[in-house]
Amino acid sequence: MVEPRAWDPPALESLLTQVLSLATDAEAEAIFAERNAALTRFANSRIHQNVAERDATLRVRLVRDARTGVASTNRLDDEGLREVVARASATLAMATPNPGGAPLASPTPSTADPGLGYVAATARADPDLRAMGARAVIAAGDVAKLESSGAFSTETATLAVANSRGMRNAHTVTQAKLLTVMMDGNGASGYAQATAPDVRAIDPTAVGEEAADKAARSTEAVELEPGEYPVILEEYAVATILEYLSWMGFSALAVEEGRSFMDLGQQIMGSNVTIWDDGLDPQGLPTAIDYEGVPKRRVDLISAGVAQAVVHDTATATRAGVASTGHGLPAPNAFGPIAWNLFMAPGSSAKEVMLSGIERGVWVTRFHAKRGILTGMTKDGTFLIEDGRISRPIRNLRFTQAIPEAFSAIEAIGSDTRLVAAEYSGINARVPALRLARFAFTGATGTEAQE
Repeated sequence: MVEPRAWDPPALESLLTQVLSLATDAEAEAIFAERNAALTRFANSRIHQNVAERDATLRVRLVRDARTGVASTNRLDDEGLREVVARASATLAMATPNPGGAPLASPTPSTADPGLGYVAATARADPDLRAMGARAVIAAGDVAKLESSGAFSTETATLAVANSRGMRNAHTVTQAKLLTVMMDGNGASGYAQATAPDVRAIDPTAVGEEAADKAARSTEAVELEPGEYPVILEEYAVATILEYLSWMGFSALAVEEGRSFMDLGQQIMGSNVTIWDDGLDPQGLPTAIDYEGVPKRRVDLISAGVAQAVVHDTATATRAGVASTGHGLPAPNAFGPIAWNLFMAPGSSAKEVMLSGIERGVWVTRFHAKRGILTGMTKDGTFLIEDGRISRPIRNLRFTQAIPEAFSAIEAIGSDTRLVAAEYSGINARVPALRLARFAFTGATGTEAQE
């Protein structure tokens, strides 16, 4: 069982104050990160693993004369604190000056509700609860004679940041996530996911039935010739695209380096596209502060298709002469700021209504994308649309597509949104389904889509 709030605020304040007091010859920043996570995994329609991990780490950054030294530890006794500061100091002494390096953030108190994003029921979730959820998913697969695999996870995460300039901010959140892939052994597959700060908001039976329905309808898939087709992208696919856009262009560093598609002030997508980042919105997976301790604030990235703003950390904000938006990773780093909590404005269409008028197109459940280039593969439920209805399953397709161009041809936007968590990056997005006038598919993927 994952116990909530292992470090109470007084103990955490004492720890951070102590480590900063040990850094006497440089500016100092201390980042405390604790993660209490548990996961119940199932495969071959059987629960086969229950694991729990509880760890707390402390990362110390020292800055002096444009030099930076960093060290981290998960040994949080007195000797461990002295040792981590000594290692950071030794690294600082050998560092090369970097005048453009990240300064420490100025103190800005967080005004977020301390309980934002924290649900005790999730923090207290035990193996029995997760096993019940896994069994409900497996039962849905059994009814359809499908093999189920996946995982049900619950976690509590605390982030606290203090620095010698007076920064003191902390926040604790919870997250539950259930995902599954079901297969029939002959190439058909179906996927479903649910995530929320509150484990009670996840309906395992609904997740299982969704994946089973997709897999059952994916049997005997046929090949589709390469080309441009109108598409309907389900929320999973849209969330992957927003994850792409976050890594590639929503960062102020990407704009600095000339690799972003965000031509600020210009129309870069259709006028029906509005995308923003808001770490304080309880409809997402809230996080009140970033890894520099800066409180998060909403950033309107694209409004009515116009590129409005990008996210900043302290380094990019200093260079641009603006304030950080609270999107910093632990500094220094090569990635720059990241938009973690994305939202796309819904429209007025039901997914089923979007089918109307499409003579020949593609329905995409989700993408398996390759980061860094706009290419990837469809996965776990790809269907041919003919004469305004889903007619038959098709083999997974590879795509190569400029996303701003595709998002300039959105014909309909779903009226409902869904919260989707990326499987690896930590980015989450609440998004609607989309109907796009055209999307470029370059060929079938064969077995590669299963990797």
